[in-house]
Amino acid sequence: MSSNFPDNTISLPFAKVVLASGNLKKIDEFKTLFSTSNQIIPQPQLGIESIDETGLSFIENALLKARHAAKESGLPAFADDSGLVVEALDGAPGIFSARYAGPSATDLDNCQKLLKALEPASNRSAFFHATIAFVEHAKDPDPIIAQGRWHGEILKSPRGQGGFGYDPLFYIHDVKMSAAELSASEKNQRSHRGQAIRALIQQLNLRFSA
Repeated sequence: MSSNFPDNTISLPFAKVVLASGNLKKIDEFKTLFSTSNQIIPQPQLGIESIDETGLSFIENALLKARHAAKESGLPAFADDSGLVVEALDGAPGIFSARYAGPSATDLDNCQKLLKALEPASNRSAFFHATIAFVEHAKDPDPIIAQGRWHGEILKSPRGQGGFGYDPLFYIHDVKMSAAELSASEKNQRSHRGQAIRALIQQLNLRFSA
């Protein structure tokens, strides 16, 4: 997959599309990656509260959130569900990445719990995964699903001040840096969410350019 973003433009046949997220850092990253950001309304601006993520997979949770935002707003909706998958922890924290250390956990809380869990592990391989779901309406029988995966390993101590979540612990071998040490543009070129958005745009173009 190309690391560039030459095709991140699309004229959707909708004046507005809801982004089913209240995470300000995720919203900023999504809008940076998606060039038609003027069409995208984060759900808090419409007074829509987050739905419980009761799915057992990234896909199920992304669809739950997208359908909820579409139902509450009457508009098409995107939803992202993403997380860190660590091989030595049988895939944890996975879909519970944002609340790994508890429902009110901070990024620091989650990172500290992850480091503690990996203390006895020799294998520190991990990947970030992102699933983005798009629905035209709440009962859309043919949602668009796009995914991305970013491989690396977990450091033994945090590095860097950028990004959010587990970025200070996520080491990328080919650049010898953590995700938190990358510039925003470098991260967008490589990240799981960047990959998923490129895949999403390709599918949207196929569906709506006809």
